[in-house]
Amino acid sequence: MERTWNDPGALARRYAPAVYRLAYARTGSRTDAEDVMQEVFLRLMKAGPVFESEEHAKAWLLRVASNCASDLFRLPWRRREEPLEDNLPAPEETGTGSVTEAVLALPARYRIPIHLYYYEDYSVAEIAKIMGKSEGTVKSRLFRARKLLRAKLEEEKHAGQIQA
Repeated sequence: MERTWNDPGALARRYAPAVYRLAYARTGSRTDAEDVMQEVFLRLMKAGPVFESEEHAKAWLLRVASNCASDLFRLPWRRREEPLEDNLPAPEETGTGSVTEAVLALPARYRIPIHLYYYEDYSVAEIAKIMGKSEGTVKSRLFRARKLLRAKLEEEKHAGQIQA
């Protein structure tokens, strides 16, 4: 059997969607997610790590994606705040009441564990390794995120019933 987990091209083809989804879950922006995804695969090419297995390769890519997304918010130009112009167009509506929107509305520390657990099917132990956190921290963040999601979705459901 051919070991493709050490071939950067094969890894990029196989895991680019997962890296993008994680980056998007963290940043909430398609453009930023694309930038993060590009940076992850550049780091893969530069570092040239040797992976023990397919799972090791995927975990490495997602860990780097998580770190790159976090680094994006530390950039100096991200910290500058300017008053909004009156002539800026309103953001486009993407629909209301979706679970994806509710997940994206969560604070960043909750989005990544939720994404990895529900969208990438990782266990709590695997998420802890990817995020560099303890299993207890991951469990706590998942619990709190679920509570926030439940409240948000119930609130939207209740608001929809009032309008109807």
